[in-house]
Order: sequence, then C-alpha cells, then structure tokens
Amino acid sequence: MTTTLILLVAFGLLALDVAWFWVAFPVGFAGVLPAVMGLVRYYERSAATDEPAATDERDDPVEALKDRYARGEIDDAEFERRLEELLGSASPATVEEARSTTAERESARERTSKN
Repeated sequence: MTTTLILLVAFGLLALDVAWFWVAFPVGFAGVLPAVMGLVRYYERSAATDEPAATDERDDPVEALKDRYARGEIDDAEFERRLEELLGSASPATVEEARSTTAERESARERTSKN
C-alpha cells in the first residue's frame, strides 16, 4: 500500500512534468516507508502485549493454582488443600489428574531451564 502510494506520487509528478519528481523516490523509500513499517511494528507489539497475560490466570483458577505450585510459591499440602476446595466434591481421580499434569509441567520446566 505504502509502496504503491510512493510510486503513484512520483509518477504523478513526472506526468505533471514537475522537474523535481525524482525527489519523491528517495524521500518515499528512505523516509516514509521505513517510518510506516516502524509504526506498524510498534502497533502490533503493543497490541500483542496488552491482552492475554492478565486474563488467562483469572479464567481458570485451577490452572493458576497449578502454576503457583510449579513455581514453588505453595507447598504440597497447601496445593492439595486449595485444589480440593476448588474442585469441591470431585473424585480422587480428578485430583490425581491435576497432580500429574502439574508434575509433568514442572519436569518440563526443569528440562527447559537446564538447557
């Protein structure tokens, strides 16, 4: 889009028989185009960092609890107590699934931190 606009201006000036039409090329491609690309990248980065981080943990309290346990913020007993509170009268199989998923995440994080 920007390239098309630069070419349109430059060749429009050429068609109008403007002697300095050639100035549109270096100004457009060395000034305007990089500025537009920089603004687009800035906008994309700021839009990407604004949204997902804060909402993910609030959506699923069990996932937030698993993350806190994996980071070592709470111990085994606290994790089990809070998990049972969250799951209510859940079956022991559900509690065991949550523990195994947390253990898998923790071992994966340890492997990646060693590399």
